Amino acid sequence: MGRQGLFVAEGEVVVRVLARGTRHEMLSLLVAEKRVAALADLIAALPEGVPAFAASQAVMDAMVGFHIHRGILALGRPRATPSAEALLAEAGERALVLLLVGLANHDNVGGVFRNAAAFGADAVILDAECCDPLYRKAIRVSVGATLVTPFTRLASDADPLAALSAAGFQPIALTPHGDTPLSLAPRPKKAALVLGPEGPGLDAALMARCRAVRIEMAPGLDSLNVATASGIALHHFSFAAKA
Repeated sequence: MGRQGLFVAEGEVVVRVLARGTRHEMLSLLVAEKRVAALADLIAALPEGVPAFAASQAVMDAMVGFHIHRGILALGRPRATPSAEALLAEAGERALVLLLVGLANHDNVGGVFRNAAAFGADAVILDAECCDPLYRKAIRVSVGATLVTPFTRLASDADPLAALSAAGFQPIALTPHGDTPLSLAPRPKKAALVLGPEGPGLDAALMARCRAVRIEMAPGLDSLNVATASGIALHHFSFAAKA
């Protein structure tokens, strides 16, 4: 993860998500002086031992290196990350999870996590090439979803589909060249939506082990932003009839 294993949550909505959640630990809070009164309830509800600091806007800007107009930052520490096997076992007998492969853009990863939370995905698994979902920008784009959605990261030498297969999940890969239109794709009892980078896409060998599904689009277009595609597919599989 870097940053001594810590992360920064930025903005009132995100910090409140961190404060309410149990997946990660808040270590301290920094608030602009002008916002102390408006955030009095949050400050009062902090767990014992979590300090809250107030500073002028100029001091906050100097500390972070830019104008932090949201006026609230929290320092957090992740709790122990479960293995993929444990995470999938907790998902239950009817589950929807995501496998992210090679997503290196924090905006996209944050957007995917926001969609995962919105449509009730049970977990997100990231391969070793994905960027950190607890990076400040990813947390902010996800509106705190990376702080509450169960996730884990695979080792660099791990087969990304091995744990899914062992747990009985059917991998479904999104690709413009998929044989099955998304609108006609049934929902497996245990479904794993596999998403890759927008440029190179998913590796052909990996694709061959998945059901390939495409999102229908207007003629002349063949791709969507991966976060947008994840929202469309998650909505479909959240409400599609079981296969």
